[in-house]
Amino acid sequence: MNRLAQTNSPYLLGHAGNPVDWWPWSDAAFEEARRRDVPVFLSIGYATCHWCHVMEHESFEDAEAARALNDAFVCVKVDREERPDVDGVYMAAVLAATGRGGWPLTALLTPDTREPFWVGTYLPRESRGGRIGVLDLAENVSRFWRENADGVRQSASELAGVVRRMGEGGSEGDALGAADVDAAAEALRRRFDPAHGGFGAAPKFPTPHHVLFALRRGAQTGDESLTALAVATLRAIRRGGVYDQLGGGLHRYATDRAWLLPHFEKMLYDQAGYALACTEAWAATGAPDLREAAEATLDYVLRDLRSPTGAFFSAEDADSLNAHGEREEGAFYVWTEAEIDAALDADDARIAKDIWGTEPAGNYADEATGQKTGANVLHHPAPDLSADDPLAPAAERLGLDTDDLRARLGPIRRALLDVRAGRPRPLLDDKVLTDWNGLAIAALVVAARTFGRDDYADAAGGAAAFLLGTMRTDAGGLLHRYRDGEAGIDGLLDDYAFLVWGLTELYQTTFDEAHLAAALDLHAQMRERFEDSEGGYFVSPADAPDLIVRQKSPDDGALPAGASVAVYNGLRLARLTGRPALEEAARRGLRAPAVVREHPSGFTHLLTAAAFAAGPAQEVVVAGERGGADTAAVLAAVRSVYAPFAVALLRAPGVGPAPISELAPFAEAQTALPAPRGRGGAATAYVCRDHVCSAPTMDPEAARARLAEAVAAPPAGG
Repeated sequence: MNRLAQTNSPYLLGHAGNPVDWWPWSDAAFEEARRRDVPVFLSIGYATCHWCHVMEHESFEDAEAARALNDAFVCVKVDREERPDVDGVYMAAVLAATGRGGWPLTALLTPDTREPFWVGTYLPRESRGGRIGVLDLAENVSRFWRENADGVRQSASELAGVVRRMGEGGSEGDALGAADVDAAAEALRRRFDPAHGGFGAAPKFPTPHHVLFALRRGAQTGDESLTALAVATLRAIRRGGVYDQLGGGLHRYATDRAWLLPHFEKMLYDQAGYALACTEAWAATGAPDLREAAEATLDYVLRDLRSPTGAFFSAEDADSLNAHGEREEGAFYVWTEAEIDAALDADDARIAKDIWGTEPAGNYADEATGQKTGANVLHHPAPDLSADDPLAPAAERLGLDTDDLRARLGPIRRALLDVRAGRPRPLLDDKVLTDWNGLAIAALVVAARTFGRDDYADAAGGAAAFLLGTMRTDAGGLLHRYRDGEAGIDGLLDDYAFLVWGLTELYQTTFDEAHLAAALDLHAQMRERFEDSEGGYFVSPADAPDLIVRQKSPDDGALPAGASVAVYNGLRLARLTGRPALEEAARRGLRAPAVVREHPSGFTHLLTAAAFAAGPAQEVVVAGERGGADTAAVLAAVRSVYAPFAVALLRAPGVGPAPISELAPFAEAQTALPAPRGRGGAATAYVCRDHVCSAPTMDPEAARARLAEAVAAPPAGG
């Protein structure tokens, strides 16, 4: 076993038995490289990455390749999910040098400055297809280093300079406004695929922040075309092979335009983002299939990713053992028609194969060989993205009533799940990450209040309690990773921003003031640690000595940028608490570099914040007894309106100042009106639009109508 056996990352532990003499990312590794006067071979990946497994099997488990690597380099392994800051620096180098990134990430670094002089992604054992192999790389670089180390260092310095300039994020410009938001909406329209949903060509990623931007801007402006493209994208994902049709949950991304063939890993953040987008889409449209998609996704999270601590694990692997005992991507999920025939009676098998689009030869071609293997990815073929029931076309083909078909499908699904349960399960990446859990909390509590699901609120509260109780430093800051009883790694920007997001939503669902207080405290600590006085946010704190650049990264990726989430959080917290200083600070984050205006669809979460700031936005205060029937009726009424830029507070009565008043002093004056005939107070709604309030009302329907009117009214002067 190598040094990785002493770590606590599932990804690193998976490499602990390699013959490669791996070191974890550490000062000691670079000291050893300086002592030996050799470069550092840096390999970055994550536990559920398919091509990371391929490279390990081909090269890192191979004695000859390991010997070549050990002789030429000091070899360092990094889990990108534990150290996204390290990954971000060297991924920037890969993108600068090659124009495309991905994992596994491979970089060769100078031992003294940690600067990269050669970068790439997956490498085979031997050179092939124009891609250098591990054996040739080790031999060639070893020779170059011996003959011209100074020249190599010069190349490293030049590439590092590019990375540093990229990391600065560009100079801050004018504040983003409504025109920039409209430009992003138009950019999404141009990229939208009307035939298959989603944005751009293959490969296709879920990018739920694009969908949320479209939904929210559509509601804000009354632009139904934005809502339509968002709904079509969510439906295409739910009906495609990229979604697990039997067990629920979203795979990482689709390799094709039609969302059929996925890379099969399931990440917590994809589930949370997709469920949140489906929940908001249901709130905007009432389409039943969108609620089903949200709940099926969250039910998968609660069933398969919930930790005994109450928090949520990170991911499930793409690979598992197939029937021959060989590791294969998707083996747990795919079906031959013979397997379906063996699991079901003839008529049910006919239904299953029709509904889920199977073929005798398989319904996809192998990525590497281009040949069909007989395996099928279950999906709804040729879905009508304008229809809210994916079973209707199948019912017509099969000559069945849609409701009868749905009733028959339940036992069919359960029978296939029983068979699948007998297969070797993919690896569970059982670490808990603060940032991803923050997003999961947000998704759960928005669904809880939208669908009336108390179990979702309870699950979110349990996760928040764990994070706030376990993932804090003695100084009150956040830690990034928990696994096997150990919390560690100082929190980064995303940890603070995403947990504040989750806590802000949790307060607006439970109205427990402790959640709002925690959100305000962490938001303040985040600003102290990561805010740039000249605008924007750094990814890492100032005291991170092991990085060659302190990056600012406002662009979205698989997740919305932490900097954008931080700005949006600040705007919402300002509205919730009535603190102008919070809004002023958040608006500084809207002074964006030129690249945002050049490529607006890459910054949709930041532009969502800009839409919020441009207005109109709404504030709702409900004054009433916590848990009272009249309070519940008013809350249910206002929650029935899709108001994505509204914030809500509960002002509960009591002896002395209301509990919320310490956090939001303005709410002290918003009290319940006296009920008719002097029977004490009754729950009262104060509905406001950009700080201007309508008359208070005790009538739930009137409260609903006033909020709907505030959402629908055009911006001032527009």
